[in-house]
This record gives sequence, C-alpha cells and structure tokens, in this order.
Amino acid sequence: MRKRLYTAVCALCIALCAAAQVGVESVIDSVQIFIGEQAHLTLTVAMKEGQHAALPSFAPRQYMVPGVEVLEQADGDTVRLSDGTVKVSRRYTLTSFDDTLYYLPPLTVKVDGKDYTAKTPALKVLTLEVDTLHPNQFFPPKDIQDNPFQWSDWSGIFWLSLLGLLLALVGYYLFLRLRGNKPVIARIRFVKRLLPHQKAMNSIAQLKAEHASGSEDQKTYYTRLTDTLRTYLQERFGFNAMEMTSAEIIDRLKKEDSSKIAELVELFQTADLVKFAKYSTLINENDRNMAYVVEFIETTKKENEPTIERIEPTLTDNDLRTRRARRVLKVVIGVVAAILAVIMAYVIWQIILLLA
Repeated sequence: MRKRLYTAVCALCIALCAAAQVGVESVIDSVQIFIGEQAHLTLTVAMKEGQHAALPSFAPRQYMVPGVEVLEQADGDTVRLSDGTVKVSRRYTLTSFDDTLYYLPPLTVKVDGKDYTAKTPALKVLTLEVDTLHPNQFFPPKDIQDNPFQWSDWSGIFWLSLLGLLLALVGYYLFLRLRGNKPVIARIRFVKRLLPHQKAMNSIAQLKAEHASGSEDQKTYYTRLTDTLRTYLQERFGFNAMEMTSAEIIDRLKKEDSSKIAELVELFQTADLVKFAKYSTLINENDRNMAYVVEFIETTKKENEPTIERIEPTLTDNDLRTRRARRVLKVVIGVVAAILAVIMAYVIWQIILLLA
C-alpha cells in the first residue's frame, strides 16, 4: 500500500513538472487600428524538447470573433534554446471594418493532447470622422509645398560647377596652344619705343654735334644724313626707302607730300655728288641741307601714335614641339575634357533631383 502511494505521488510530481515547463502567450502588435488597417497577433508556446504542440488554425477570411477577420496565418516558427526549451510561434494577420472594441477569444494550444490557453487580448477599431451634414462638400488637393532654400543642398553643385569652369578655361587655353603650335607659356614683352621723328631728330642732333667738332668728313656726313632721312621715310610713310635710289624716293614722295620736294631734291643731288663725284661743299651748304631735313621732318611728323610696343617672341625650329610633346598635350586635353564631361553630367543630374 505504501509503495502504491509513493508511485502515485511520483507520477503526480512528474505531471506537475511537465505542466510547469509549458507556457502559452499571445501578443498583439497594435491594440487599436483604423477601419481597414491590419494588426498582427502572435501566439507563442514554450515547451520541453520532445513534446508536440498543435496551434489553432484559421482559414483565410475566417472570423476569429464576429467583426474581426483573419486575413492570413503564417507557418509555425520553431526556436530551440540552450536550456532544452523549444518555442513554437505563429502569427495571425487581423483586420476589421466595424468601429468598436473587440475582446478576442482566448486561443488554446494542445501540447501532447493537453489544452493550454493564452490570455485574451483586446483590439479597438477606430473610424474616420465624416462630415455627414455636408456630404457634397469636397476639397481640392493641397498645393505643392515649397521647401526653403538651404545652402547645404547647393554648395556641392556650386563648387563642382566652379571647378568645371576652371577646367574648361584650362582646356581651351591648351587647345589654343596646340592649334597654334606655340609653347604653353609665351613670354611677351612690352617696350617703350621712340616715334619715327623722335629717333630722326636724335640722330640729327648727334650728327650735328660730331660735325661741329670736325670729327667726320663730308662723305660720312652726307651718308649719315641721308640714311637718317631714309629711315624716317620708311617708318613714317611705310615704303622701303633704304633700298631705293634718290630718284625713286622723290617719285614716291610726290604721292605722299609734295610741299618740301624741291629741298629734298637738292639734298639728294648734293649727297650723290659728295659720295660718288668727290664734290666738296661749303660749310653753310651742309647746314642748309641739314635744315631741309629738319624742316621736312617737323612738317610731316605724326605725334599721336602709341609709344608702347608689344613684342612677341620669334619661335625658332628648336622652339617647336616635338611629336611626342604634342601627343602628351593632346592626351592632357582629352583627360580634361573627360573630367569636365563627368562633372557637368553629375551637376545636371543633381540639379534635376533637387528640382524634381
């Protein structure tokens, strides 16, 4: 008799321990929804490994309680813990189209043929306010909202555009250098120059000083005097007086200015006689011929001319680029153009995104 009582007590303890290891819980993710929205109810059972659980099942569109539909149910999800416990869960998707407070029925899980019931959750369904007094009153959609200007949205586009502009200028400059077969850096000088009549008067003043000291003979005197006049004529009137004879110069001057031709004819005749016929002149004759030149220069001079001359370097054969250097320059221009194209495409795309 004592042995039977001991066996019954042991069996009862084992049953109580097994029952204590089974737990059922139901959780709903939202206790209130609007009409037509969805809520998810998750039913979880924890049991000892080796036990078998049967969770409740609902068909699609089946009512869990009048007014609450089960749209779908997920397959059971099983998780094994390190302490030998197994958790099985299933999620139910619920919806409702009537605004009221629903007390969902307790869900029962069978574990090895024994029922275990979870606590009963509640679900409140809300409705939208409708103006029943003015059913025909409609409101148009809202206008597009203008977002405030923010420098942070446009700063990247601005700096990239500035970089693209600089690259465009560099590429254009290199292209001009390549097309003109010129060096990348050209040194241009601006020098102050004397006007034709100023250079001529300086030469005459120097000739007059040297002639007064008696340091020059008549041939040298007239050679320098006529060369000074020829240089002035070439720079002032634009014809090559240094390579022309005296008669050709007189004929050319008749087309420009005939007011002082007679004096110049006398000057050239005297100069030719001195240089080629060993003619000797008087001192006053030399001074008179110099006065003719000075008077002609003062009469025909042009003072309103620029005195700054722009001098560009003359390229020699050694200054021209080799084929390899030109090829490298072309590659650089191509790379600059490619980078510029990528930058401009990115800038345009960002502007479209900001204005969309």
